[in-house]
Amino acid sequence: MKLTEHFTLEEMTVSEYAARNGLKNTPSETAVQNLKILCTNVLEPLRITLQKPVIITSGYRSKKLNEAIGGSSTSQHMKGQAADLIVPDMTVEEVFDLIAKQLPFDQLIEEFGKWVHVSYAGKLRHEKLLAKLVNGKTKYTSVA
Repeated sequence: MKLTEHFTLEEMTVSEYAARNGLKNTPSETAVQNLKILCTNVLEPLRITLQKPVIITSGYRSKKLNEAIGGSSTSQHMKGQAADLIVPDMTVEEVFDLIAKQLPFDQLIEEFGKWVHVSYAGKLRHEKLLAKLVNGKTKYTSVA
């Protein structure tokens, strides 16, 4: 099912972890609508601006999947409001900066120098964070 021209429900819900561990990762209708809103307002404009693929590494996560991978108990992934992504031939910093400067978002996180987390929901907070592993725990710091 297409959510926008370049994004499908399948790519926004695929999870290697869920498949390997027999976990269902089927979103509710509300979560599907939220995924469509995320794609329409952030991911599709990003894809069009860059004129290159935007690879989703994690989109929707069921509660069980989110718990299994150690996600936050308040993760917007569980509502279909967030995605983790990479863009081939671009650094995480370049993608983060482009989204921060040109696109609407609720939360934008550069995670571990490996991928960008972006969410879109409700009253947009425009919260920018950097996530790093410190002594085995994730530490978030605000970015100006």
